[in-house]
Amino acid sequence: MTLTELNHLPRPALTEALRKCCGAEAWVTQMANLFPVADEATLLAEASRIWNNLTEADWREAFTHHPKIGDVASLKEKFASTSAWAAGEQGAVAQASEETLHALAAGNEAYEQKFGYIFIVCATGKSADEMRALLQARLPNEPAEEIRVAAEEQRKITEIRLKKLLTA
Repeated sequence: MTLTELNHLPRPALTEALRKCCGAEAWVTQMANLFPVADEATLLAEASRIWNNLTEADWREAFTHHPKIGDVASLKEKFASTSAWAAGEQGAVAQASEETLHALAAGNEAYEQKFGYIFIVCATGKSADEMRALLQARLPNEPAEEIRVAAEEQRKITEIRLKKLLTA
């Protein structure tokens, strides 16, 4: 879809398209209110600005719209509308060793126990071993620090998905 086409979508279709990029309703609403948008640079800049000004509760809401890294069943069932994008983003997990997959599962569980939300990482271009290392490196973070790290990862994911939306 081109930006011109996105600019001309009826509000319900526009919000649905934006929801595929980020699951935080406050972000979707504020983004939809910006349209029409002049160009891609403005779209991306505003998406980041809005994201960075949301609350922690909004960030956590967005996190719930992601499958756990490597959770294929969740990816298929819960996230049907974004499963193709998420599968591509997590494509390296499909080639991971059993050891890495088990370590990711254990790390995901420990992370969720500690922080109260799933491990969020911009997986595009990263191997399963790289994601495992990032997960292990972030586990010692304090909750106040980690929410900011996770929010920045979500911002990157959202930017990638907005770009995909414009090329779909």
